[in-house]
Amino acid sequence: MDVRPTPFDHPDAVKLNDEVQLEYAERYGDVTGDETPLDPAMFAPPRGLYLIAYDDGGRPTATGGWRAQEENAEGYENGDAELKRMYVIPEARGLGLARRLLTALESDARAAGRTRMVLETGDQQPEAIALYTSTGYLPAQRKFGHYREYDSSRCFIKPLN
Repeated sequence: MDVRPTPFDHPDAVKLNDEVQLEYAERYGDVTGDETPLDPAMFAPPRGLYLIAYDDGGRPTATGGWRAQEENAEGYENGDAELKRMYVIPEARGLGLARRLLTALESDARAAGRTRMVLETGDQQPEAIALYTSTGYLPAQRKFGHYREYDSSRCFIKPLN
């Protein structure tokens, strides 16, 4: 696999984001997917990073990114790096791509001076929860992010120091 930093508005990123939105809509029984406001500039280094993994044929197969967060009304703290849009296409699941992207994103956020990685996922994504808990993420004491008021929201944190 070839993992490349890629702008969030790159056509391959848009394609995979559209696919993950369809999966969110299916899993949660809605038509909109994740409505968290995201701007490509949020993933621009040094305050973020967006990665795409490509297979040997050049097909985009997995994505993930982080964006800097500071203390705000959505429950974040100074120094947070928020994990966003982790996704692996169905045909490439089980190959360790999400774990590889997660490791790279954590390393980059650490190098950028971020002190902890935070994420919000949902109770209909057991594979994601299993990945995060198996890599050292702990349930957060309080919720944060766009969906913090939803009962289905699950938040996790991992110190980066």
